[in-house]
Amino acid sequence: MAIGAPVGRGATNALADVIVIQHLLNDWLADTRQTLLPTTGNCGPLTIAAIEAFQTRVLGATNPDARIDPGGRTWNALSTRAAGAPAPTAALSGGTWWHANQANFPNSAAIGDLVPAFRDAVTAFVGALKAAGATVKVSATRRNRTRAQLMHYSWRIAHGSIAPKDVPAIPGCAIAWDHGNLAASKQGAQEMVDLFGIAFQPSLTSRHIEGRAIDMTIGWAGTIQLSDKTGRVRPIGAPRAGDTNRDLHAIGATYGVIKLASDPPHWSDDGH
Repeated sequence: MAIGAPVGRGATNALADVIVIQHLLNDWLADTRQTLLPTTGNCGPLTIAAIEAFQTRVLGATNPDARIDPGGRTWNALSTRAAGAPAPTAALSGGTWWHANQANFPNSAAIGDLVPAFRDAVTAFVGALKAAGATVKVSATRRNRTRAQLMHYSWRIAHGSIAPKDVPAIPGCAIAWDHGNLAASKQGAQEMVDLFGIAFQPSLTSRHIEGRAIDMTIGWAGTIQLSDKTGRVRPIGAPRAGDTNRDLHAIGATYGVIKLASDPPHWSDDGH
């Protein structure tokens, strides 16, 4: 089974090639209990979305291009599954698993990894802050979806809100949550909670996962003169911290960078 030309967004999308891709995607969608695609040979929105989902969830792409090229990374991943390549052996959850695998699912602290509209808003706001003499330390932007799932389910198992056997498979991530008895399973999950440094139950729908949030620490000395998006210059004095200064929050909002007051470093495009 092969394709002769690219399939996906902006691609050639020959009928026969699209049908091949739709069948291969349906194998993955079925395995992960998702809705199957109609195998019509038409590369419409559903097929584009399925390609993007495969690239994000299986390949860990932060900016999926929704395109499958012959011999490319996405094609190789799909065709390998079809060839019946053995799935990676799932090792038991816990500290040993975390040390061996968590680096495969890194988060980003790059502003460039945010979705375009929010990326541009943050770039402008941070530029104005630095021009005014403030210091800005970015600790997180886009969160890896697989990492978010690992954090979410390790917390829930450790706290007893989900049984290890009921945790859904995480595509592209071989991990066994069920150790054979509940106490050992909860201990393995707790080890991961501790290593991730989780203080509250992680969300599966965080703005960070969507590329619509940034964690940054902002500080300054004295009183700075900060421009809002319209170019109006406003004095910003005490308190000299980005998490508590409401005048700073108001200026951020003019750029479309909204402060979540309950989370000290967190800003997003809608305040959540």
